[in-house]
Amino acid sequence: MKLGRSAAWVVCTAAALLATSACGAEGAKTAAKTVDSAGKAMAALARATDRTEALGSAEVRTTTDLGTGTPIAMDGTYSWGDGYAIDVEMDTKAANMQALQHSPKIRCLFVDGAYYYKVDTLATGPFKGKSWIKVDGAAIFGEKGAQALTGSNGSPSASMKGLKYANDVDNLGTQTVDGRRTTHYRAVVDQAHMGKFKQAYGKGSPMGSALGVDSITMDVWVGSGDLPVRMKQKMGTMTVTMDFDKFGKTATVKAPPAAQTADLTDVVKRQQEQRKQS
Repeated sequence: MKLGRSAAWVVCTAAALLATSACGAEGAKTAAKTVDSAGKAMAALARATDRTEALGSAEVRTTTDLGTGTPIAMDGTYSWGDGYAIDVEMDTKAANMQALQHSPKIRCLFVDGAYYYKVDTLATGPFKGKSWIKVDGAAIFGEKGAQALTGSNGSPSASMKGLKYANDVDNLGTQTVDGRRTTHYRAVVDQAHMGKFKQAYGKGSPMGSALGVDSITMDVWVGSGDLPVRMKQKMGTMTVTMDFDKFGKTATVKAPPAAQTADLTDVVKRQQEQRKQS
């Protein structure tokens, strides 16, 4: 297998894995200045944000539609208590990763700013014997974009902060989601209020240009205990829906052993550069 030709899937799957990082604290502070009396809706979102951040992790079911007509479903752990990390399984075919993994499900991690994909053990070439592929986030989002997503900034907690402070927050009423009674809120975050996340998703950024992002629409359904039941974000051609099943007490997400890992960061960077020049 020629890894150089097979690396194109990384951009899409990385976007799917980290799609919740639409807006964070820095953008939120800027947006807060434009908000007048927010009333009960803003108070409810403030409580939900604080509760989400405090619990530090959740078991989540995620569906990402990249605008290609084949949504990618992912189930697993999202952790943000000690830096942002993900440990999920996704549909191999929907992620276009059949050349790397013959199992119907593929395990994907995001740890310390890098993506890891569990693949069939490579039989030939310079990475013979490796069973994990690694790609640094900077290869997908650019150096500044990757820096904007460090720490817990890419987490659902960060997105909740963006919704908490966004202007034009609407209360869309009571709805039942996954059998639970919720209140539905919506906000649109424009370019001016993305803060440092412009580097990752704004106009001219690698992902922003690929997805056609000029604004971010965020919906959250808040249920009992002031916790989100569902969160949905639309960024250009990409729509991400997250359903939260359990908060807190999830397993720690760790990177795979270096000896088992093939680093494709340079390969993906070269592909990105070639795409810019074409």
